[in-house]
Amino acid sequence: MKLQIEIDGKKHRVEMTQAGERPVWTIDGQRLDADATEVSRGIYSILINGRSFEVRMERWAAELRATSSSREFRIVIPDEREWRRNRGSAVEAEGRQQVLAPMPGKIVRVLVKTGDVVRAGQGLLVVEAMKMQNEIRAPKSGTIDRLAVVEGQTVNAGEMVAIVS
Repeated sequence: MKLQIEIDGKKHRVEMTQAGERPVWTIDGQRLDADATEVSRGIYSILINGRSFEVRMERWAAELRATSSSREFRIVIPDEREWRRNRGSAVEAEGRQQVLAPMPGKIVRVLVKTGDVVRAGQGLLVVEAMKMQNEIRAPKSGTIDRLAVVEGQTVNAGEMVAIVS
């Protein structure tokens, strides 16, 4: 399992693989000998490289707050489905990117116009397929160079719908 998490505003790549009975953790490319056990609701005993820590975890809106030895850490873990949709990539696409329709359907809403500045992951269009609406998102931050569709138009899977540079 691979995740990108954010701790106090800094992004980290975390990977967990199973080797025997214990998981193996890699954070930002460095292997970490770690184990955690929940000792009571919201309180964990964590062993990292032979050092023991007691950590209290609390959900705070869309993030977690971890407190250990009077230090508090703000942790954001993206929704796994959103992470998969973004292909688990912490790095934005580079260069001029064609945005393709993921499925055949009808464009029901155009959320941007040519020349708009967009963020990576921002919604560009809404396509309806089999009575379900799906948002097509920007693969990178940049400017909308071209919109190749209009509301009401039908598209095929893989058809270019916009260009972001």
